[in-house]
Amino acid sequence: MKNKFQKLLLLFFPLLLLGDTLNGQEATGAGTGNPNFYSDLLAITLMVVAGVVLLSALASLVQVLNVMVQVKKIELYKAKGLELEEEKPRVPKESLWDQFYKRLTKVVPVEKEKDILFEHEYDGIRELDNSLPPWWVYMFYITIVFAVVYMTYYHFTDAGLSQEEQYAQEMQEAEEAVKAHLALQGSNIDETSVQMVANENELALGKTMYETNCAACHGMMGEGGVGPNLTDEYWIHGGSIQDVFKTIKYGVPEKGMIAWQAQLRPKDMQRVSSYIMTMQGTSPPNAKEPQGEKVQVDDAEEGGSPVQDTSSQAQVIGMK
Repeated sequence: MKNKFQKLLLLFFPLLLLGDTLNGQEATGAGTGNPNFYSDLLAITLMVVAGVVLLSALASLVQVLNVMVQVKKIELYKAKGLELEEEKPRVPKESLWDQFYKRLTKVVPVEKEKDILFEHEYDGIRELDNSLPPWWVYMFYITIVFAVVYMTYYHFTDAGLSQEEQYAQEMQEAEEAVKAHLALQGSNIDETSVQMVANENELALGKTMYETNCAACHGMMGEGGVGPNLTDEYWIHGGSIQDVFKTIKYGVPEKGMIAWQAQLRPKDMQRVSSYIMTMQGTSPPNAKEPQGEKVQVDDAEEGGSPVQDTSSQAQVIGMK
């Protein structure tokens, strides 16, 4: 009782100091809009503390009265020569959690483990015949039910998408996201929307990028080298601006030409494609022999289908 009272005093003393501090802040104008906020807070705190003290005192009083009743009971039994029956020790009642835990795990008490021992023995070690924990069994049943529902939903009905359909959907969403991203950056140019540029500055930039990235295989003037000639009427992969852009963008890996979409922006690929189209008919010296199919000028400009030529040569490495 004395220790409890001391603890309450230790709690009560800091609250008094807090009340003085808050009152000081209130006097200087600090605090909320309510001028009596801190006073009300202190009053409520003191009431709570007083209630705790009162309840503790009542509990202690009940305990004392209970002890006095037991003492008086013993005196009366002795005065009448009666033996006081010893109270049986109380067996603590299992909590709901303990009951649930036992059902969930089927734990066998240590003192009863001898009842579930196997007869066989290995190096002095005997095995317990424990059953599987119910929680594990329940989870196993849940996986079976989930598998049945999953298989039915995705493989036996039209409600769920198959893996191929999900892949196609995700790829479509990714393409749309890329297009939206490029549109925000003003670079929504692809092989279906690319147009020939005629601006001299744009073509000059295209020439610079061509000489930096393409001349090593196709020659400085497009005469051809490792790659085919870009100045004649013969094309391996189409001669329209759309075809040239597509070839630059995706490359021709099987013939040694890399895809440039990771290194050049769509606008830059449009510039290079436009510059390559201006090389048509320039007839540079040491030009490589024609390769591919002959494409008429009108077809190339309109993006039409190439006209086949019986004199087309074998396809080799390169852009065309």
